[in-house]
Amino acid sequence: MSEELIPETPEQETEENEAAEPIKQRKNGLYPGVSDELAENMKSGWADTELHGLEPIAQAEHTAARRAALSARFPGERLVIPAGNLRTRSNDTEYAFRASTEYAYLTGDQTQDGVLVLEPTGERGHQATIYLLPRSNRENGEFWLDGQGELWVGRRHSLAEAEQLLGIPAKDVREIAAALTEATGPVRNVRGHDASIEAALTDKVTAERDEELRVYLSEARLVKDAFEIDELQKACDATARGFEDVVRSLDKAEATSERFIEGTFFLRARIEGNDIGYGSICAAGPHATTLHWVRNDGAVRSGELLLLDAGVETNELYTADVTRTLPINGTFSPLQRKIYDAVYEAQEAGIAAVKPGAAFRDFHDASQRVLAEKLVAWGLLGDLTVDKVLELGLQRRWTLHGTGHMLGMDVHDCAVARTEAYVDGILEPGVCLTVEPGLYFQADDLTVPEEYRGIGVRIEDDILVTEDGNRNLSDKLPRRADEVEAWMAQLKG
Repeated sequence: MSEELIPETPEQETEENEAAEPIKQRKNGLYPGVSDELAENMKSGWADTELHGLEPIAQAEHTAARRAALSARFPGERLVIPAGNLRTRSNDTEYAFRASTEYAYLTGDQTQDGVLVLEPTGERGHQATIYLLPRSNRENGEFWLDGQGELWVGRRHSLAEAEQLLGIPAKDVREIAAALTEATGPVRNVRGHDASIEAALTDKVTAERDEELRVYLSEARLVKDAFEIDELQKACDATARGFEDVVRSLDKAEATSERFIEGTFFLRARIEGNDIGYGSICAAGPHATTLHWVRNDGAVRSGELLLLDAGVETNELYTADVTRTLPINGTFSPLQRKIYDAVYEAQEAGIAAVKPGAAFRDFHDASQRVLAEKLVAWGLLGDLTVDKVLELGLQRRWTLHGTGHMLGMDVHDCAVARTEAYVDGILEPGVCLTVEPGLYFQADDLTVPEEYRGIGVRIEDDILVTEDGNRNLSDKLPRRADEVEAWMAQLKG
């Protein structure tokens, strides 16, 4: 990584009234090595690269519909939805930026520092304006002197280009603090993404009203539109190819560690999408009994199982969430197969319960009953009946977690939706959720036979509720034990 010639420009020095003032002068000589002649030379000799006639992004009509629904829900109120800012990782390096889900959902834009504002109009509707950083300034040297300038981090779209792409009038985000400070009337803001926006709105918002906006935007994503469903299918298809990549490379993972698996899947995510949708769980052997094993630094051994829980995030920020438990040598042992088949049967029952009109909790209850039946049949719960086990929740020693969750732009999507709209809600077409039962026998669990200890199995698929039932978006990956073995044998050659 190149070292910057000069310090980055402080945020407070990027106000509009200073935009044309030379950075070298503003910094009072803090830029050694930048002569007046060089500063003047860098202002000219550059081709006009403004882009014209751009087509709107694919989701523009969908984001417009989402903004219209938001406008109808909060008439007469100013609504502020920030993208967020860069976060420092260490010293002068930042984490990769990921726009807030609410902002990306309503705009399709993914750039840092952006803010969407819906201004109420006299017709009880709203005028949407997106505030963005324009292209870095060439007159004041920002494009080559500032650490976030064009020659350091790449070209940003101009405001005119952004308007063409997003279908929203665009303004310079450096104007927004003043505009919000002077604003009157009721305001709501999505908190937690941009401290400068929150500071400008300190006396205009309340935590309760802001939370209502956040909850609404979470619940709005419960039912996916056609664009979102297509994106989730893309994510699942790319994820399936990532799992195939992993199987082909298991011999290399055995020679190294779980990190080879992690890196192999990550390569697919970056080739076909934006990133991984969450930290990949590449859990071999007894690590499979740790639900969120993301250290991925353990050994990969023939004869043990690999629990791989991973998902590709598309370029439009929709993620898959898929788990397969695979025999590392390609063949399940009899005990591994017995436990795997129990989880498979539980997942089948859960998937069958996903349909319009069903309660959200139904698929969890169906899967848990099957697992409780297996645990009782295996003699792990004494002489208790299945009903008594479920009443007391005793199966959860080995099943541990809920059987699924909503899926979309976040891996645990719609997370702040009200209980009555989510876990106590009713499924309808367009809902997408995971079905992911599991059994986990900890290595130190003395209540189970020794041969069970250290075995963890989870099977997870992404299920879309349709008009007449459901569709498994991740069905390109096999699930039945014999199908898994045949698939692995074919991939390994």
